[in-house]
Formats: sequence, structure tokens, C-alpha cells
Amino acid sequence: MKTRRILWFSDLGRGDVALVGGKNASLGEMIRHLRPAGVRVPGGFATTADAYREFLGSEGLGQRIGARLEGLDRGRPLPEVGAAVRAEILRTPLPGPLVRELADAYAALGRETGREAPAVAVRSSATAEDLPEASFAGQQESFLNVSGTKALLDACHRCFASLFTDRAIDYRRRLGFGQLEVALSVGVQHMVRSDVGSAGVAFSIDTETGFPNAVVVNAAWGLGETVVGGRVDPDEYQLFKPLLDRPGTVPVVHVRIGAKDCKAVYAEGGLTDVVPTDPWERTRRVLGDEELLLLGRWVAAVEKHYGTAVDVEWAKDGTTGEIFVVQARPETVQSRRHVPLLHQYRLTGRGERLVDGLAVGDAVARGDVCLLRSPAEAGRFPDGAVLVTTVTDPDWEPVMKRAAAVVTDHGGRTSHAAIVSRELGVPALVGTERATAVLRQGSPVTVSCAEGERGYVYAGAVDYEETETDLGALPRTRTRVMLNLAEPSAALRWWRLPADGVGLARTEFVVAHGIKVHPMALVHRDRLDAEERRQVDALTEGYADRTEYFTERLARGVARIAASRWPDPVVVRTSDFKTNEYARLVGGRPFEPVEANPMIGWRGASRYYDEGYRDGFALECRALRRVREHLGLDNVVVMIPFCRTPEEADRVLAVMAQEGLRRGEAGLQVYVMAEIPANVILAERFAERFDGFSIGSNDLTQLTLGVDRDSAELSHLFDERNEAVTRSIESLIERAHAAGRHVGLCGQRPSDDPAFTRFLVGAGIDSVSVAPDSFSAVKLNVAAAEREQG
Repeated sequence: MKTRRILWFSDLGRGDVALVGGKNASLGEMIRHLRPAGVRVPGGFATTADAYREFLGSEGLGQRIGARLEGLDRGRPLPEVGAAVRAEILRTPLPGPLVRELADAYAALGRETGREAPAVAVRSSATAEDLPEASFAGQQESFLNVSGTKALLDACHRCFASLFTDRAIDYRRRLGFGQLEVALSVGVQHMVRSDVGSAGVAFSIDTETGFPNAVVVNAAWGLGETVVGGRVDPDEYQLFKPLLDRPGTVPVVHVRIGAKDCKAVYAEGGLTDVVPTDPWERTRRVLGDEELLLLGRWVAAVEKHYGTAVDVEWAKDGTTGEIFVVQARPETVQSRRHVPLLHQYRLTGRGERLVDGLAVGDAVARGDVCLLRSPAEAGRFPDGAVLVTTVTDPDWEPVMKRAAAVVTDHGGRTSHAAIVSRELGVPALVGTERATAVLRQGSPVTVSCAEGERGYVYAGAVDYEETETDLGALPRTRTRVMLNLAEPSAALRWWRLPADGVGLARTEFVVAHGIKVHPMALVHRDRLDAEERRQVDALTEGYADRTEYFTERLARGVARIAASRWPDPVVVRTSDFKTNEYARLVGGRPFEPVEANPMIGWRGASRYYDEGYRDGFALECRALRRVREHLGLDNVVVMIPFCRTPEEADRVLAVMAQEGLRRGEAGLQVYVMAEIPANVILAERFAERFDGFSIGSNDLTQLTLGVDRDSAELSHLFDERNEAVTRSIESLIERAHAAGRHVGLCGQRPSDDPAFTRFLVGAGIDSVSVAPDSFSAVKLNVAAAEREQG
């Protein structure tokens, strides 16, 4: 039978993994089935496992490799054995038939492009029977911008040798694979000029939480190896998958501009150099919304075709502006987590925050710092220590599997450290920038990835608790149990909870932590002093229109929360800072009066139509309109806090309509917080103006009993179960229901008091909204109350 040494990608499919490896089989599958649908994939060809085995059979190469590898069993060091094996391969000439067929295929590739010596990427693709190629990802070498037949043959030869890098040998030993069982295919692909463009990776699933409706894209300037290798802090974008094909929407729900302080460019011999980026590259987005939309659709198409979550590498040609998918493989961590158990970690103690970075995973770990500069120092790493280093690559994996946690200076969510830490189930902080400078050798620390998008290293052994919930055992209830959410980055952590939506999404957190600037300071910069202007300018750098900074950031923050529960309702409360809290925002003091009692002062609805804040509220309205219309998340319900009179409601609704948020149009619902006795007394009149009520039990109790909720001296009087409060709640529910209006309650009391939950269910409440960590307990309490009442 004739040996098949070369196969074109267009003749390959996913069933050819054993012949050309998963990487090359996947390229063939995409070219055959997805290129016709518009997904751009560079063409090329691959050498086969048969060709590799033919090479091993020439001049007794396989026997010589085997003899060298036996040295490992006799105690010879891996670096010495690996170097000897690679030398045996490189000193053995490639078989003549393979050389001729490679030269012919390369010439044919040149004829496709009209170039005599086209630039190509030469990539390794390991093969093994019944094993996804992703398991060998990153173990072998690739060579880029290879041009000319001689250079191509040399790159292929070096790819064969890279099957026996030290890390690849160690990896196969740990997995129990015979060293000669795994073959190697070499993929030769048209080169995308991302060296003068950009590149990165994309996942069809959120890599930290497993949220299936996200496409996560990491992007950096230059070649993609800085992103995959963790050398750079890339841009990070997130798209909402279900709306990618809805006409008129661009569901880019998250944008984080990374530092991107370096980029990889071509060097001689198919190798690369890492050089500093220009200042403008560090602050500019790598991909625009339309490019992200195109890439997101492609990633979703690849996922749909393969029937599983995927990890895609992409590249943008800087000369043509075209984007290409250059590789795809199954995502192997989150997509395999089908157990309906929710593990939750929560810090119960305190410690000094030492450094922060991007959180990988959602766990907490403690251990002593072990600062290593290279894998060569692995011998002094004690099991259970916290590995602290600048950046990791596959050579670090034997150390990482022994670590309690991993902390790196560089890298993003798709860096080597992040990917491997997820696979190992080890919490990690990446991109801290200064961990190796701040953390001290041998000092005890706590690494927390349980607080949202950002993770922290705390001094000392901070106490924490771990809980486990069987989500499959939670009962269904007639009463909706919803979530209170504030931090957009943490919203996706709770997507597995069987909640009925979000009953309270607080915009204050987004403004205080994600925006930081008082909205009026962006509209009326002339009222700021020099220092305030400097701070505002620093935060809004890159925005020609400073008000767009506020609108865009608030919109994307709300959108991430809305996406986490779509299509269930997400009730978003417009800003409810008190004047003293507004004043603490950057540029806030010129716009805020000093009040003796801000709790019952200029807050909520009274601000929105007042000239002192009307322009700021306009920015909030524009952000919410963008979420619903441009981003497409029309499950957002707007809620107005602290509305004192029906006439005030009319004025607020009029301002909203002027800003394009007209109640009833495009399905927009507007709720009101029921936290003032007037909301209860005039329930029918408020019901004429709003679609629902959300009881704010803290303020309602405070204003019904005349008790400052923050007063320690009066704490014994502050009680939501006081008859005056409970009768108000019962009255509101009855009268609102008579008007056909929804009534919910968002507050802490149902989480702490099963008896209060029973009261609410008995009163006919439509929904209760609680903190995520209380959800399971409240759900069970609601179910019990419903059973008691029949």
C-alpha cells in the first residue's frame, strides 16, 4: 500500500486525528465545512503520521531514540536524555520521498498565491489513537514566516525533533503513554501577517465560570504567542452569544483594555522576537466592535459545528485587515463540568491586601510563598506552597501541579498559567505586574479568587469557609426567588443558580468602582479645579467625548449582569447614592450640597429632574437605552428609587422619555422602589405610573418607625417584623395586585429570618430577591412556606 506522506487540509476532517493530529484535522474540518459559510481559514497541507513513522524507520532512528530514552529508567537526567534524542533526530536526514513531496506541495501552495516562495506557518500537531489533540497542546514547536523550500524542510525537521522536548517527554511519562506511540504531523499553512496586525485566542464559553452564552476574546498586537504564552496582558472582550445574529445589535458586553506592553514579531529562521509596543498601542483597543461581532459569529459557528465548546486561535493580517481562524480545538475544562454541585468559597477573616490580579477559578487557598525564577529551581519547591513567578510555560507544569495556588506578574485569562491552573483546579492570579517584587519568600499568604473578576493575595492565613450545594435538589417555587447583584464581573459566577432573574442590580457599584467619576464632572468640566480636571482626564484618556466614558462603562457593566440571567427579567435600579457618597466620586464635590441627614435628603428621584443632576441622569438613561437597544438585552427593567410623590414620578418619567426611555415602548417596564410610607398610602396612584413595586425593607422600616437604621443605640427598635411594617407590606401587596402590578422585596431579612420569609409568602409576595450566597437557603424556606400554606 502506498504511503500517504502529504494531505491537503481540504481533504481532511475531524476523523483524521490519528493520521494528522487534532490541530490539522480541525483545520481540514473547518476548511471543508465552515469556509463555505464565510469563516476564513488559511489553506495548506499536512505531513502524516505515516510519514513520521517512515522517518523513524530510516537509518534505525526509532531504535536509537528508544535506546537513548532507556537512560531515563537508569536515572539519567531528563535534560540530558532529551537533548540526546533531539540530536539523533536532527542528524538523521529526512527521507527522500518526503523531501520531494514537501517541495512539490510547497510549490503548489505558491501557485495558489502567485508567489514563488510564499511565507508559511509550520506547526506541530501530535497524534495518538483516541486522544484529543488538545491534550498535547503547547508541547511541540511552531515556526512562523518560513519562506523557501530549504527553510521549510528545516522547519519540518525541527518540528519532528520537538516531539521530544523535555516537557513533552515528561508529559507522556506522567500520562502513561509510550514515548514512541505518539506520532507527529506537521501542518504547513499560509502565513497571516499578524506581526504587523494582531492576534489572540477566543473561547465559546466563559473560561472562569463555564457560562455557556459567552464568547471571550483575548487580543494583543503582533503574533499570538505573547497571548498564549502569557507574556502580555491582552485586551479582553466578552460577547453575548444568543444575540450575535440579532439584526441591529452589537452585544459586546465587556471591554477591558490590557497593558499590551510588548508584542511578538518575526525574527530570522522562523523564530520570533518580543519587542516593546508603542505608547499608542498600549491604550488603544486591538479590535473594534464590528470585528468582534464577526469573530464572535465565527466562534459560535465553530462551536455549533463541533457540538462542543471550543478554543480558537485567530489572527488579523495587518496588510489586508482580514481576520482568520488559524486553529480550533475543544475546550477541555469548563465544558466537562456537568456536576450540579455548586462550590462556594467565602473569606470569613481579614488580612492586608498585598497584590491583586485577574482571578482564575473561584477558590481560596493558603500557603507559604515560594518565589521561583525558572523551572530549573523546581527542586526547592515544597508541596502545597504558593508558586510566585513572572510567567509560566509548559516547563512549569510539574511544579504547578504541586502548588496550592499560582501567582504571576504577567499574563491574561488565556495565558499558559491560567489555562493549566484551570485544568489542575488550582486557583491562580495572573497579570499582577508586581507579585515577584512584593511577595516575600516563605511568608504565609492567602490567595482568594472568590471575590469576582479580580483576585487578591492577603498577608497571613486568612480564615475562609467552603460550602457545597446540590442545585439539582432545589425545589421549584411559585414565588420567584431572584438575585441581588452589583458587581458585573461576579455576575457570571452565579449563572448555574436556578434563579428567576435579578430583582435588584445596583448601578452604584459600577459607578463607584468601574467609572469612579461623578457624571456631572464629565458634562461640566469647567466647574472643576485643576487637580480634579487632571484626575478626570487621566480616567477618561482615549475618549474624545468624556461623557461617552460614563455611558459606555455603565452600559457594559449593566449588560454583563443582564446577560447572566437573560431572558429572565433583570431589574436595574438607577443610581441611589446619597449626597455625601456622590461627593466622594472624582470631581463630585462641586455638585453636591452638604446635608445634615443625607439619608432623607437629595437622593433618588428628586435628583433626576433637578438641574443640579438632570444632565447626569441623562447619561444613566443613555446607558440603559444602549443596553436594551444597541446591545440587545431587552430583559432590563428600569427601577426608580426613593420616589416621594406621584407628581415626582411624572417628572422622572418625562425626563426618561426625553432620553429615549419611554415606558411601554419596545416592552420597557419601569418599577418603583417601595421604601417610603407614601408609596404604600398612595399605592394606586403609583401603580398608574409604574409596572411594579420593589419593597426596600430597610428604608421602609426606617421611615415607618422613625428609626435611623445606622444607629447602634436604636438597633433594638429597628425590626422589619414590627406590625406597622408588616401591615404596610400586606396593604401594598393587596392594593398593587388589585391594580395588576408585580410586587417584590429586595432585602437581607429573608436571608436571615425564615419566619419573615413565611410571612411574605403568606402575604402573596410575587418575588423575593436575595444575595447569591443566601439563594439556596431562601429557596428552601420559600418552598417550605408554600407547602405549609397549600
